[in-house]
Amino acid sequence: MKSIPAVAAAALIALIGDHSFAAESKFAKLKIINSNRQEVGEATLSETPNGVLIRLNLRPKPDGISPGPHAIHIHDVGKCEPPFKSAGEHFNPFNKKHGFFGKEGKHLGDLPNIYVPENAALTVEFLVPQVSLSGGSTSVFDSDGSALVIHQGPDDYDTDPAGNSGERVACGVIERSGQAN
Repeated sequence: MKSIPAVAAAALIALIGDHSFAAESKFAKLKIINSNRQEVGEATLSETPNGVLIRLNLRPKPDGISPGPHAIHIHDVGKCEPPFKSAGEHFNPFNKKHGFFGKEGKHLGDLPNIYVPENAALTVEFLVPQVSLSGGSTSVFDSDGSALVIHQGPDDYDTDPAGNSGERVACGVIERSGQAN
């Protein structure tokens, strides 16, 4: 019979010997730019047992995002060249229709609308179930990466493919990070 310290030591050796977890980032970050390529915010992503937690920080106008409601989505290409069509469509590895209210929805990249205050910064967190920073079909780190895109107006949570949310006004490429900030 092994003692508790011996079992703990064996577990530690097994953990140290398995470096596969080190190659898969549990954190990501991004800088959000507007169509003039000016930084208007940032976000950090942290993998949890229940999905990815996104913490978003945005500045209001004149240097940031216009006040009011805006759609925000994870898009399936890690590229942000204004007018941000380069970010592709919504992150949708299961080929669903768009929208929280859609009968055949939702895309994994569909997120709740945000509301930017008139004269204050916005900080908000989303838990995005099923999305991963590790590996597999639901990872934002597939072969062409992913981006976070903010739209001109709110998402109606129904209309396919993008919730009738208007032009893309800001974008950030999701990049691996060694730790949460």
